[in-house]
Amino acid sequence: MKKQLLILAGLCFSVTVANAQKTLIHCGTLIDAVKNEGESKMTIVVEGKKITAIQKGFTTPTGTDKVIDLSTKTVMPGLTDMHVHLEQETSKGGEIKRYQLNAADIAFDATKYAKNTLMAGFTSVRDLGGSGVNVALRNAINKGTVIGPRIFTSGKTIATTGGHGDPSNGLSEKYTLDPQYLTAVVEGVDQCRQAVRQHYKDGVDCIKITATGGVLSIAKSGKAPQFTEDEVRAIVETAKDYGFHVAAHAHGTEGIKRAVRGGVTTIEHGTFLDDEGIELMKKYGTYLVPTILAGKTVADSAKVPGYYHPLVVPKALETGPLIQATFGKAYKAGVKIAFGTDSGVSIHGYNAYEFQYMVEAGMPAIEAIKAATIVPAEIMGTQKDSGTIEAGKIADIIATDGNPLQDIKVMRKVSFVMKDGVVYKQ
Repeated sequence: MKKQLLILAGLCFSVTVANAQKTLIHCGTLIDAVKNEGESKMTIVVEGKKITAIQKGFTTPTGTDKVIDLSTKTVMPGLTDMHVHLEQETSKGGEIKRYQLNAADIAFDATKYAKNTLMAGFTSVRDLGGSGVNVALRNAINKGTVIGPRIFTSGKTIATTGGHGDPSNGLSEKYTLDPQYLTAVVEGVDQCRQAVRQHYKDGVDCIKITATGGVLSIAKSGKAPQFTEDEVRAIVETAKDYGFHVAAHAHGTEGIKRAVRGGVTTIEHGTFLDDEGIELMKKYGTYLVPTILAGKTVADSAKVPGYYHPLVVPKALETGPLIQATFGKAYKAGVKIAFGTDSGVSIHGYNAYEFQYMVEAGMPAIEAIKAATIVPAEIMGTQKDSGTIEAGKIADIIATDGNPLQDIKVMRKVSFVMKDGVVYKQ
C-alpha cells in the first residue's frame, strides 16, 4: 500500500492506494448485498481496483500483504444514490442563485458537494439534472482531478415550455436566456427526439424528463402532466437507440401513468401514485425512486418564512409529507424500489437518512441496502462490475461503526470509504 497525493485547487489530499500488492480487509461483519444476512469474520482481498477473493476468517498476511482492520465494523458495498443534484444545495431564497451564479461558481460548489457525498459512503450517484456542469464534474472525477463519487449523469433535464426544468421559469420578461440554455426545452415528438440526440452529443449517461410539474419550480402546478404519452415514447425509443435508460420526475397521477406506459425505467418521487399506477408499474417493471428525504426537507423548509418562493410553499406543504406513505404502499404492493434522495434539495452528505425513512415505512433493512447497491447496478447495467462484494468486482467498499441490520440509523455513521481500491476515509 502506498500514499498518493491528489492536488485539487492548490490543496493536497493524501489518499491510500491499494496497488498491485494484496490488501486484506478484515471485516467484523460482511454484508455482501447478495445474501440476506451478514457474515461474521470475513476477509476481502483487494488487488489494484478489483476484489479478487472473499475468504472466511481473518486471513493472515504474507510477504507484502497489507491489512486494513475493520474487525469491529460492518462492511458492505459502496452505496449508490440514484437521484442527486450535485450542482446545487438547498438554502433560503436559493432560487435567486440560478440568476447569479456562473458555470465556474457552480462547478466549485459542486466539487464540495461531490466530496461530501463520497465521504458519506456513496461511491456512485446518478445526477439527474443540472446546467451541464455535471458532465464536466463526472469527467474531472474520472480523471482524478476532483474527489467524488462515480457519476452517471443525465446532463440537462428535458422539459416542456414552462414545465418543471424550464430554466426560464420565473424570469422577468425584460430578460431573455441565450438559446444554448434552452436546448432541453422541447415541444412535440420531433423536438423530443432531437433533444435526446443532443444529449448524446453532450456526453450524458442517461436521460431525465419532467413528466409532471414539480415542487421547487416557479410555477403553480406540481401535479399536472407535462408530456404527452407519444412524446414520452419518442424520448424512450430514441434513448434506447443510444443505449440510455430514461428517468421520469413525476408527482402527479396522470403524468406517472403516461411515463410508465411510455416506457421509462424509473419514476422519481411518485407522490400521487394511485392503485392503477402501482399495477402499471408492476406490469411494466418500472422502478420507483422515492426520495423521501426530499419530501421531508421541503415540508420542513416551507414552514420557514422566506425560505421558498411564494409559489413553491403550498406545493411543498402538500407534496412533501405524502412521499413516505406512497413509498410504503408501493413497496408492499410489489413495485420495484431503487434508493434515491434528491440530494441538493436536501444537504449533500445526509443521503443516508433515506434508509431510516424507508425502514420506517416497512422495508426491511437488508432490502433498503440492496436498493442502494445491487438494484442501481441492475438499472444502469453495471452489475458485472459493481453492486455487490464479490470476486472480480470493483473495490467499492464502505464500513459502518454498527450493524445496520440491527439499527439502520448507523448508515449515517460511515467510518471507512474505498472507491476503485483507493481509501478516502478511514
